[in-house]
Amino acid sequence: MFWVLLLLLAWAAAGTSCTRLCLAAVRAAAVDANAARGHDLTLYEAAFLSGGPARVADLTLVSMARQRRLLLAHTGWATVVDPRGRDDMERSVIGAIGPEGQSRIAPVRTTAAAADSVRRLADHLVAAGLAVPDGARTTIAGAVRQVQAAAAAVLALGAVALLLPAQTTGNEVPVAVWFALPLVLTLSCLAIARIEVHPYTRWASPAGQRLLGTLARRADDADDDRTYLTSVAVRGVRAIGEPDLRAAFTHRDRSPERRGW
Repeated sequence: MFWVLLLLLAWAAAGTSCTRLCLAAVRAAAVDANAARGHDLTLYEAAFLSGGPARVADLTLVSMARQRRLLLAHTGWATVVDPRGRDDMERSVIGAIGPEGQSRIAPVRTTAAAADSVRRLADHLVAAGLAVPDGARTTIAGAVRQVQAAAAAVLALGAVALLLPAQTTGNEVPVAVWFALPLVLTLSCLAIARIEVHPYTRWASPAGQRLLGTLARRADDADDDRTYLTSVAVRGVRAIGEPDLRAAFTHRDRSPERRGW
């Protein structure tokens, strides 16, 4: 009856992962549903809720580049044109570029994303109930992945059990039926999570997601520079329309010494 041990493993994987997912969903739902009332997201807030600190850095770079206060080369270099930052985010970017006024874009993004200004923004959004607290940012997404892995493990364990000789139960119930139970549990949890807590965001709380949805719809109905930056905040650098500017964020230079435009 070695298959019973495999069944116990299947139930352990399914039960543990589903419990974690349920607890994560309950914590996410505990955020005050009224948190979003009366709050209009700034572009920086929308960027953080959509993509975290890295998205805030990207938005700041794109915004400054469109105002011609920062030059972003398709070769992956950033050059300061106007050294006076208009807010803390811009000053963080300028500081990350350094006193020489020119730097590779990749380290600038990394440094700016870790700046105090971004941490203060995150703390403000968490306090407002719009962002997920730091310790729980991967909770739901990680729990969903764990349930998916558990479902795959149940299938694998069931297949191994079926391959073992003389695998029947005392009352002649097929072994496959016993393994179908934990499989149904995991698939049911995934289906419920898909309906109740999808998308499995890392940054925005349910209230924050609702505000992002409203902001995205307003952006689709307008046509101006703020709309462009809103698209970058919500969708990331893939929303950049200019090929050269988009290439600045995706460039991988084989020769770091080359700074040419």
